[in-house]
Amino acid sequence: MKLHLQRPGDQNQITSYAPGELRINDNVYQRSLIVAPRWMQADWAPQTFEELQSDSFAEIIQHRPEIVLLGTGRRLRFPAPAVLGQLRATGSGIEVMDTTSACRTYNILMGEDRDIVAALLMIELA
Repeated sequence: MKLHLQRPGDQNQITSYAPGELRINDNVYQRSLIVAPRWMQADWAPQTFEELQSDSFAEIIQHRPEIVLLGTGRRLRFPAPAVLGQLRATGSGIEVMDTTSACRTYNILMGEDRDIVAALLMIELA
């Protein structure tokens, strides 16, 4: 489990992550989610990598962030180009990484006041 110093304010910060669990501020989540500094979508529809579809990113597309992090679970896996097609068309930068790396990167970029969104598949239980 990773712990991060919590910043004051009303931003959504990932304070810990472990297989089967993400903690954002004081709330624990056990399902995939989308998080941005000032909004989030709990219980994001794809719960596994195999369930990712192009329409999985509709909420993110509406916000048109500068950077989108896709956390693919326990290990790094790249979705088919068609899955990310609509998201790429918005001009957002897209980084695909395992969920642990995506959580760390999200907190760093959020601390730099970047326009960031992280779409995080849950880290699978071993």
